[in-house]
Amino acid sequence: MALAPLTAGEMEASLHVWLDTEFTYYKVDQLARELDRLTRDEQDFILGWIRRIASTHITLAWQFGRRAPALLPHMELRLLEAWALHTCDVFDRTGLQNALRVMEQVDSFDVVQHKNDAAGALFEEISPVLGNFVCGLSGRRLRIEEGDAAWTDGERIVLPPLIAALPDRDDNFQLAKVMVALLWAQTRFGTLRIDLVAVAAGYPDPERALNHLYALEILRLSAQIKRELPGLHRAMQGLRSRLDAPLSPAWQAFETRLAASGATVDDSLALLDSAYAETACPQFSDQGCLRPDAIAAARAARLDKEKARLRIKLAELLAEQQATQPETRPASEPPPEFEVAPRDENGRLDFEITLDDAPIAPPDGVRQLLTSIYLDFGDIPPDYLTPAGEGEYDASRVFDQPEDPDAVWQGTYHEKGAELYPEWDHGRQHYRKNWCVMREKTVAPVYDNFHRETLGKYAGVVKHLRKKFEALRDENRLDKRQTQGDEIDLDALIEALADARDGSEMSDRLFQRMHRAERNIAVVFLVDMSGSTQGWINEAEREALILLCEALELLGDRYAIYGFSGTTRKRCELFRIKTFDDRYDDEVKARISGIRPQEYTRMGFALRHMSKLLNQVEAKTRVLITLSDGRPDDYFDVYRGVYGVEDTRMALLEAARTGIHPFCITLDRDARDYLPHMYGAARYVILDDVRQLPVKVTDIYRRITT
Repeated sequence: MALAPLTAGEMEASLHVWLDTEFTYYKVDQLARELDRLTRDEQDFILGWIRRIASTHITLAWQFGRRAPALLPHMELRLLEAWALHTCDVFDRTGLQNALRVMEQVDSFDVVQHKNDAAGALFEEISPVLGNFVCGLSGRRLRIEEGDAAWTDGERIVLPPLIAALPDRDDNFQLAKVMVALLWAQTRFGTLRIDLVAVAAGYPDPERALNHLYALEILRLSAQIKRELPGLHRAMQGLRSRLDAPLSPAWQAFETRLAASGATVDDSLALLDSAYAETACPQFSDQGCLRPDAIAAARAARLDKEKARLRIKLAELLAEQQATQPETRPASEPPPEFEVAPRDENGRLDFEITLDDAPIAPPDGVRQLLTSIYLDFGDIPPDYLTPAGEGEYDASRVFDQPEDPDAVWQGTYHEKGAELYPEWDHGRQHYRKNWCVMREKTVAPVYDNFHRETLGKYAGVVKHLRKKFEALRDENRLDKRQTQGDEIDLDALIEALADARDGSEMSDRLFQRMHRAERNIAVVFLVDMSGSTQGWINEAEREALILLCEALELLGDRYAIYGFSGTTRKRCELFRIKTFDDRYDDEVKARISGIRPQEYTRMGFALRHMSKLLNQVEAKTRVLITLSDGRPDDYFDVYRGVYGVEDTRMALLEAARTGIHPFCITLDRDARDYLPHMYGAARYVILDDVRQLPVKVTDIYRRITT
C-alpha cells in the first residue's frame, strides 16, 4: 500500500531542522509548497537528498530542493543523484562558488547528451588501468590526471571525470583508451615539438588554423597507432564509424598523404594551407583538445632543467668510468664528450651511448632524460652531451628534492608528495573523494635503555610468553572427519551408523589425524599516537610492542608496526616503526622507544592505508590490530562524533571485504558505546587498566590468530 504524501506542514518541520540556520521561514514555506504537489516517493527522494546535501553545505541543499521538482519529469533519478554528488565533490575540491555553478548549469542539462552516464567510464575507475597502459608505451613517463577535458601538455594526460558517449561500459572504456593513446602519440611523434602559437599566428583566423592543424595531426597519429598498436587501431576505427561523420574527399586525400610511414609533423604543416582552405574540419570523438599555452609552459620549464640534469648525470658517469681506468687524461686535454645514437625500432625508443668509442650502458635515469629530450627536439643537441664542470650547477635546484613531511606545512599548504584517501561522509551517504592528505614519516629512533629495561621489568612474563609461543609454533592440529587417518573419529562414526539405520548413505569420512599446523599469517599493529596517550598509556604501548616483537620473532609470523595521528584532514600522518621488510634490529627497537604522543585520532585514513599494505602481502591470514585509547576524534572538526565513528566503521568494512581480519585493543572504558558498532561484537577487547596492556596484548594476539 502506497504511503500518503506528506503535508506541507510536515515537510516544513523537516526543512526547518536542516535549513534553519540559513534561510527564512518564507523560503522554507515556499519550498514546502513546491514539494506538496509531488507523490510521496518523489517527496521522499528530494527530502532525503536535501538532508544529505545539507550535511555538506546548506546553500547547496536549498538550491537542490529549489531545482529538483522541475527536473523530475524529464530527468532520471540516477542522473539527479549523480548531479547532486558531483556538486558535493566540486564543493570539496574547489569551494562553494564552483559548486553553485554546477547547480546552475543543471537547468541546461541535456538528457539526450547524458543518457549514457550510467554506462560511462568514470575517471576514478579507469585511471589506474590507463596509467599502467601509458607506462607500457615508449617515450616520456606521463601521469594521468582528472580535468575538464581530454588534453596533454607533454608531461601529463588529462581526462574528464566521465566518458559516456556510448551506451556500453566497455565501449566507453575503449574510447577512453583510444583518447589516451592519441594524447600519448602527440608527445611520442612530434606534435608538441613545434611552436603551435607561432604557427597559428600566421593565419587570419588562428583558432581555425589550430583546429585544422590538429585534425591533420590526428590523421597522422592515427596512422602511427595503426603501426604501433594495430589492435587498438581496429577498436578506434570501430568507434569512429559509430560516432563520427565520414571524411570528405579532400580530407581523405590528406589522410592518404599522412599515412605514409615516414610522415612527420612537418608533413602536416605542409598540408595546413590546403586544409585551412577547406570549409569543413573533421571532429573526431577521440581527439580531445589542444592547449598550446599549457604545452608551451610545460616545455619551457622542462628544457633548461633537463639539460642541467643530463649534464650532471653525464659528469657522474664520466667520474665512474675514469675511476675504473688506471690511466689519466692529461690536464691540457679537454674532457671527453659522450656520443649518443638514438634507436627507434618497432616503436621502441632506445639509445646507444659511447665514450671514446667505448659503449656504455646508460643508467635508467640517464635513459629517461635522453628520451624526454629527444621527444622535445627530435634529436639530442650536442651541447647537452658535455659533462657538467665542477660546481657548474647546484644539484639541489636542478633535481627534485624529497619533501620534508614537517616542512611542507610551513607557509602555503599544498598536497605535493602526499597520498590521498577518501573518507565516508555519513550525512551525505557517500565518499568524499581524495579527502584525507596522508604522508608517511619514520619515527625518529631513540637509542636508550628502554628495550633492556622493559625485558628486565617483565622477565617472568617474557619467559612465560616464550614457552607459550614455542608451543604455538610447534602445535599439532587435530583434523576430524577425514577419509584416512591414524584413529577412528567416534563422532563421525556414530553419525554414519545413524544414517545407515535411517537408510541414508554412510559417509566415508570416519577418521581423524594429527598434523603440523603451518602458520601463514601477516599482521599489522596500528598504534594510536594521539596526544591523549601521553604518560602511562604511551609507556604501556611501547612496552606491549617490545613484548609482542620478542614473541613474534620466536613465532615467525610476518608483522609490521605503524603509528597514526593527525590534525584535520589536511595533515594525516602515518609513522613507520617497522615495515614487513625490516628486521627486528637495534634501529627498530630504538623507533619503538621513540614513539611519542602527537596530535589527534583520525583513524579512517590509517585503516585504509594499512589495508592497502596488507593486501600487497601474500598470506593466508591477514590481521589488522589497532591499539587505541579512545574514539575517533580530530581538532575542531566534523570528524568528532558520529561522522568519525561512521568513517572508521566503513574503513573496517572495506578491510573485511578484502579478507582482512580487523581487531581492536582499547583502553577506553566508554568504548562499549561505539566499538560494537565499529568492529562487531567479537572483534575488540577493552582493558580497564593500562598496566594490563603489556601482559594482555600477547595473549590476545595468540587467541585471535589461532
